[in-house]
Amino acid sequence: MGKNARVSTSAVPGPGVTTLQGTALYVGAVLGTGVIALPALAAEAAGPASLVAWLVLCVASAPMAATFASLGARYPDAGGVSTYARLAFGDRVAAVVGWCFFFAVPFGAPAAAMFGGAYVTAAIGGGQLTTAITAVALMLAVTAANAFGVQLTGRLQLVLAGLLALFLVGAVAIAAPHADPANLQPFAPHGLGGIVSAMALLTWSFVGWEAITHLAGEFRDPRRDLPRATALAVIVIGVLYLALALAVVLVLGPSAAHSAAPLGELLAVGIGGSARGFAAVAAILLTLGTMNAYYAATAKLGAALGRDGALPGWLSKGSSAGEVPRRSLAVVSVGSVLAALAAFRLGIGPQPLVLLTTGEFVAVYAVGIAAAVKLLPRGSRSRRVAVVALVAVAGLAVATGVYLAWALVVTAAALAYLRWRRRRAAAVH
Repeated sequence: MGKNARVSTSAVPGPGVTTLQGTALYVGAVLGTGVIALPALAAEAAGPASLVAWLVLCVASAPMAATFASLGARYPDAGGVSTYARLAFGDRVAAVVGWCFFFAVPFGAPAAAMFGGAYVTAAIGGGQLTTAITAVALMLAVTAANAFGVQLTGRLQLVLAGLLALFLVGAVAIAAPHADPANLQPFAPHGLGGIVSAMALLTWSFVGWEAITHLAGEFRDPRRDLPRATALAVIVIGVLYLALALAVVLVLGPSAAHSAAPLGELLAVGIGGSARGFAAVAAILLTLGTMNAYYAATAKLGAALGRDGALPGWLSKGSSAGEVPRRSLAVVSVGSVLAALAAFRLGIGPQPLVLLTTGEFVAVYAVGIAAAVKLLPRGSRSRRVAVVALVAVAGLAVATGVYLAWALVVTAAALAYLRWRRRRAAAVH
């Protein structure tokens, strides 16, 4: 498909994804596993100053979210950011950004599943075996849910997001009486470098605004419902993140840096050790929400990339609105399970997987928002917001640093595939 190819902007036939379901998909994609482990990892990197990193990223995420919503509303296509890159910069850039997203998920999904598995292990024991079994079970569960289509995904996500919000509000409220301002000292034990390191980790917590663009064509009315869902999600996610981060620092203090299950620790402080079992159930729901949204988005993207020639054509089935991209879903699922088994076999924890995934998604954000600056109408408020978002994503790129190298490897692979495909086509003719 060429740069000037037509992109459908009509609403999806049939019921479609509603504003509330879209908000729930956003909450699951962005909030998800970020809250069950990263408050502790950020506290380890920066101490109480991790709160600064949380605040900066909450503020920076708003223009990025609004920019992707503007693009999704104008160009509701399964290709998402890849489609915007194609319209703005051509097929090669579209293929690169599509590959960066598509091949980030087999690394990100095992990390997310490990976060959920750690809570189960904390509750029932069993060590790495319990974590591994839980992680693989989670990946298979979201594969099964997505095999039935985005309507089931949206309804499931609405339930999961509601449970997620209730759980987080409850955890913060129960632990709040045990907050101690003395835990804010020393505020920045690792200096500015610690805050930057925390931001690199926490970028994972704010990835997801681009994911729902791949499902924009599934919304009942993309131009109306997508911006509304985004605005609601920005408010909900910002409030919950900041409240939880503050509770972790004030209640758990220095011990937060050594906790694999900080939400469980918060509940344990408030109501006793038995809360770890409840926290494990909640963590599973959180993880399902994140993976559910990402599997849905990535499966749609894979089908669109197959349609557009950036991946093998047999993946294209399911790229149209209302269709289920089961072939692409199978590739995502198998790749994620294999990556998880390899990580457990090699003893690799979730942190390096988080950083590798983050590097790829920062590259996706950079290209997507640059495309918005070019595509959105000059002089419009949405374009001005996109310029602000571009500055914000440049800051994220600096914080991510060396982990952007993996995105360069994927870029080289994408360009090599396109070159091979052109030579093969030329040989046939």
